[in-house]
Amino acid sequence: MNPRSNPSMVMKNDRSAAMSLRGFRSGVFIKSAVFFGLAALGVLAGALPLLLRSTPLSAQNPESPVPTVAVVTPKPARPVSPLLSADVKPVQEAPIYARANGYLKRRYVDMGDAVCEGQLLGEIDAPELLQELQRARAQLAQAEAALELARVTAQRWAELVKSASVSEQENTEKQADYRLKKANAAAARAEVQRLEQMVSYTRITAPFTGMITSRSVDVVDLVVAGAAKALFRLAQTSRLAVFVQVPQHMARDIQVGQEAEMTVPELLGWTFHPRVTRTAGVIAADSRTFLVELELDNLNGEVLAGSYAQVRFKESGATAALTLPSRAVLFRPEGARVAVVRDQGVVELRAVTLGRDFGQTIEILSGLNATDRVIASPFESVAAGATVLATMAESEERSQ
Repeated sequence: MNPRSNPSMVMKNDRSAAMSLRGFRSGVFIKSAVFFGLAALGVLAGALPLLLRSTPLSAQNPESPVPTVAVVTPKPARPVSPLLSADVKPVQEAPIYARANGYLKRRYVDMGDAVCEGQLLGEIDAPELLQELQRARAQLAQAEAALELARVTAQRWAELVKSASVSEQENTEKQADYRLKKANAAAARAEVQRLEQMVSYTRITAPFTGMITSRSVDVVDLVVAGAAKALFRLAQTSRLAVFVQVPQHMARDIQVGQEAEMTVPELLGWTFHPRVTRTAGVIAADSRTFLVELELDNLNGEVLAGSYAQVRFKESGATAALTLPSRAVLFRPEGARVAVVRDQGVVELRAVTLGRDFGQTIEILSGLNATDRVIASPFESVAAGATVLATMAESEERSQ
């Protein structure tokens, strides 16, 4: 049977199609309403903190005209003394050169030997120098003999001129000859003394107590006076000098006599305590650092001279800066501000100078006292002159 030939069947089909269309439209409307409702809730949840933060303090609690805020007090910053690189050197060190030409006849010490001041280290054989000294002594004897003769002659001529037995000219010549012989004798004596001093340089002695750190000659080696090659190198290692380049911001805290802590990477668990002996007094323009010298007793030789070390200076008693939670600082166009609660709960926006940022806390260099009460988390809209009810923050109560 053809459905079109039956009017009742056609009407039934049209009614079913209309009902299906209305069901589809109502489903789409419900889904759209749910979607837009969820989107509105998300926008409201994201904007609510901003709305609360921008809401004036007096409007947050309509039932209480005076809002309650948590306050904190500034805390002294923990002293941060960085580890600084240091060079460890002998307190006294010197190369020993030859002062006389010759050959090394004897050597009495070697590298690593401890020596005392004045101890003989070696001897130089210098036969030419000894011969020069003998000749100079002979010339001195001649000069002294000639001087004695000239002295006697001058005295005799001085007596004869009184009786006019000799002329004034002859007497003047004899007196001048005496002075000439006297000067010759003095020159010969000085030459002898010079050569005797040169001969003494054939004995190589230690200028101070210490340790032989290097030796570059051996027996029968040719030794030349004034050569760039040192015979020995001597260092005093019982006391060590520690040199540290201190950054500019720490320079004013360094005082002579101040104690420091020194560690050497190779000596795990060892801590040494040198003291400041002197400072450069000026900051180097090229590195902006302050040269400091410390001294360390090293009688047992635990620390080797020439080592790399690290030094940490103990606190010198300088006033420590204050710190606040980072969230307590307001960054305004006119600069950093903090909300200080004064007497009777009046808010004051105070300018502060910031220092180092430690993450959760920030250093306050100036603008606050340790007794000031600062709003721990102020709203951006907080204004000077507002009245609040201050309560201590939970962190403050735990610290007390």
